[in-house]
Amino acid sequence: MRLFWPALLMMATSCGLADDGTMPVVSGTFGSKPVIAIPSGRPGRTPSVTVLSVGAGRRTVPGDVVLADVEIRQWTGNKPYLTTYDAHQPTTVVFDGRHVSATWREALIGRAAGSRVMLVSPAGEAQGPNIPLTGIRPADTLVLVFDILGGYPADARLFGRTLPSIPGDLDLTSEPRTVIDGSGPPVKAGGKVVVQYVAAEWPSRRVVDSSYRRGGPSAFTLERGAVPSGWVEGLTGRRVGCRVALPSPDERKPMLYVVDVIDSIGL
Repeated sequence: MRLFWPALLMMATSCGLADDGTMPVVSGTFGSKPVIAIPSGRPGRTPSVTVLSVGAGRRTVPGDVVLADVEIRQWTGNKPYLTTYDAHQPTTVVFDGRHVSATWREALIGRAAGSRVMLVSPAGEAQGPNIPLTGIRPADTLVLVFDILGGYPADARLFGRTLPSIPGDLDLTSEPRTVIDGSGPPVKAGGKVVVQYVAAEWPSRRVVDSSYRRGGPSAFTLERGAVPSGWVEGLTGRRVGCRVALPSPDERKPMLYVVDVIDSIGL
């Protein structure tokens, strides 16, 4: 699936303006860390979701694993609270019946991939999965800006293929190996790559992680430091739909990986 991002447009989807009738102003393009200007007035008391730009990709649906970058700031003082942009690791939100706050559901479900969405809400109602409320009160207001990379079925896999396994002859001296050729767009260094994978320890070869077992695909920025060692060289230039076996000879924790490339999002 290839995603394209159209020009920005503004569209409010719910009420909840600040007490003086103003809302935060967000600048920057989809995929870049947003710049958020928060007005001097007091925030409204009810959650508000505003679509800042609309993408042209597949719309997310209940049951999806939604992958998104998010910037979270406190209204008071415009203080940074949490960001995925600096770590180059988008958040993963699984909408499979597990508890996800109603505000995140409204912000993320039914949105086209490539959309930028703002949520303004009391912290107690804006808490996302695995995001603790540290140093703030439930009544404090948070401003969240999401860049929705896409929604994917939890069991997304290479069409017609069996689940991956670690090849018996793969070791730390092996070159990255294409197990299955892809026919989609090429993967670009610095872009986002959506993958399913299996990981095994070295030298025991014991499988210690599998996204297929854990609940669905993940997104990574294909840059050194944001992905395991060997991934940038091993995946760059491969095509979406491929399966690649590659060693990750990190000195602290060497691993063997087999990676299925589900999608690639060049920003």
